Amino acid sequence: MDPLLTAAGDRLTAYHERLAELVGIDSGSGQLDGLRAAADLVQTWCLAAGLAVEREPVADPAGTPLGDVLIARRRGRGTRRILLAGHLDTVFPPGTAAARPFRVQDGRAYGPGVCDDKGGVLAGLAAIEVLARLELADYGELILVCTPDEEIGSPGSRALLCRLGSEVDAALCLECARDNGDLVSARKGVADLEVTLRGRAAHAGIEPERGANALLAAARLTVALDALNGRWPGVTVNVGHLHAGDRPNVVADQARMLVDLRAWRTSEYEAALAEIRRLVAVPTVPGVRADVVVHAPTPPWEPSPAENRLVELAAKVGAGLGVPVSHTATGGCADANLLAEAGAAVLDGLGPVGGGDHGPAEWLDLDSVVPRIALLAGLIGEVSRIGGG
Repeated sequence: MDPLLTAAGDRLTAYHERLAELVGIDSGSGQLDGLRAAADLVQTWCLAAGLAVEREPVADPAGTPLGDVLIARRRGRGTRRILLAGHLDTVFPPGTAAARPFRVQDGRAYGPGVCDDKGGVLAGLAAIEVLARLELADYGELILVCTPDEEIGSPGSRALLCRLGSEVDAALCLECARDNGDLVSARKGVADLEVTLRGRAAHAGIEPERGANALLAAARLTVALDALNGRWPGVTVNVGHLHAGDRPNVVADQARMLVDLRAWRTSEYEAALAEIRRLVAVPTVPGVRADVVVHAPTPPWEPSPAENRLVELAAKVGAGLGVPVSHTATGGCADANLLAEAGAAVLDGLGPVGGGDHGPAEWLDLDSVVPRIALLAGLIGEVSRIGGG
């Protein structure tokens, strides 16, 4: 067997044990105790592997604590700096780890966050351990970053990620491979928009003419926003939440909408966002005014020659290992978008194969763990020697 595969295989038992322990911790975004416990575990394993570790607490723009970013570093003999980026937060509420504990069945591991992204984080650490065992250190520095807020758009971590993205030669992201094994070479940009509409209450039976119906304005705005789908190729606009009024016999004086915008290209992303702002500003019901706030806007990660070069290097490594390498674009955004915006050459989906993200049947293919760790370790070696940018 290739030495990378052999060394990765030797890490398999430890990987399984770590995965069970890490998935057993509830670490949903904002669950500070669980996120701290998860980061403590990863820190312990990183220190045992000889990495230098630091923790940086982060908060959202309002100052609400979101947890710690864990940053682990190892110096090498070369010059190129390579970032391995993953996250420890999940989308699941407290109690999920107990209600749906880690289990293995028919070659797959199940549990909250097993694929997104705890399995990927542990693959990154295992790849570093493989390189250390084989005394392969052609890189200048390896930096493993684990964030606590990726699932909510990285409002606290994005400044750090953007700084690191501008400083490294390549960013290899540890989201797991698609369920067919594809790596990820591009992602849609996303904007979460909160629209608040304010009207005027009145008795719906006695004097409705004195009211200004915010619910009606929200309904008309919903139809107008939905009509944006198809205006630009690949742009989607979804009103996912609408709440208005309190009682049926009162003209609704307030409404709140949550809107999801996604686009493949920056120009279309910006055009759609501008059009949404324009539609919000145009009154559709006299006396109702509307405001929009954009939360954690994340621009598209568009393919570039730098990403194409990383795909070529991954395919080269995969051919040597007997691991097929293919890649795709995906509509979900991730920290890869922020790292690409900062100027790093990025490739994502470098964790093991998995699927069912954000759902009760989330899974990780255990047979993919060894070859994907070997692929990641080999790619780090290629980027170190040849360059990814």
